[in-house]
Amino acid sequence: SPTRYLMAGYQNALFGMGNPLLDICAVVDKDFLDKYGLKPNDQILAEDKHKEMFEEMVKKFKVEYHAGGATQNSVKVAQWMIQKPHKVATFFGCIGKDRFGEILKEKAEESYVDAHYYEQSEEPTGTCAACITGDNRSLVANLAAANCYKKDKHLDLEENWKLVEKAKVYYIAGFFLTVSLESILKVAKHASDNNKIFSLNLSAPFICQAFKESLMKVMPYVDILFGNETEAATFAREQGFETKDIEEIAKKAQNLPKVNKKRQRIAVFTQGKEGTVMTKGDKVETFPVIQTDQSDIVDTNGAGDAFVGGFLSELVQDKSLEQCIRAGHYAANVIIRQAGCTFPEKPDFH
Repeated sequence: SPTRYLMAGYQNALFGMGNPLLDICAVVDKDFLDKYGLKPNDQILAEDKHKEMFEEMVKKFKVEYHAGGATQNSVKVAQWMIQKPHKVATFFGCIGKDRFGEILKEKAEESYVDAHYYEQSEEPTGTCAACITGDNRSLVANLAAANCYKKDKHLDLEENWKLVEKAKVYYIAGFFLTVSLESILKVAKHASDNNKIFSLNLSAPFICQAFKESLMKVMPYVDILFGNETEAATFAREQGFETKDIEEIAKKAQNLPKVNKKRQRIAVFTQGKEGTVMTKGDKVETFPVIQTDQSDIVDTNGAGDAFVGGFLSELVQDKSLEQCIRAGHYAANVIIRQAGCTFPEKPDFH
């Protein structure tokens, strides 16, 4: 069993690939959101009109820098939950040869993730502005270097592909669909052909809309589909599911065409402080989250990523799906009590 392997130093069992971004987090005001046309709770890609925003944030508000990017956050949380051995989680993505890139490398090392970045000097390391108002967070990602990931320049290299082959569980956030669909498909097909677990996150409403075609090319390989209630609703609308009921949406997502028939797809949809919905066989179950005092919530940025990280940490150890959800809820609960996607030294999960 993988648990025995883990004890024997089973490294690189979890593989993630995505956009490594340095998060620039600040509590902002409504005027700031309005000035740049931002919704209080959203994830978008930066456009020209957001160029000045990053500098203004740094000048005007008290900012904190955190290593981020959705997939990288999740594999970091998974590694934190597992603790030992180190480097159970592998991460691929593209950064620039600059100070922010150095910070991302340091942070990956500190969190014991086996990060292999494709480094290039055309574009600077990507950043993500996390504009926090109350318990809402509006994310604006300037992908920059993250957008320069190239399959033939990195994923296809023999030493890198060996790391892909070592993995048992794969996780990619839907955000990466905007960067390298061919890289995702190569990994997804490998997982499917070898009966390993490939998981994907819907990540944002705009992924379900503007990148619907790419998303649906990957969907037949998806064993576990993650998302939150907003993304699930947008996905359902775009797919013509004709229902707003989240359990129905989960069922319909589960039943979309699938290549590997040995595994039934599992859909997992979080709903903030409401329960998490998961398909199980032909049933759909809702699991309550850990109740948290509003006054204990510092920053909900990264809660969804943390949930996935907790979930994957148990999945890679062959634990039950119920246990995976419990670990997800635990990790998310820890993250919302901290600024950014950061956590205490050791988990206290039983």
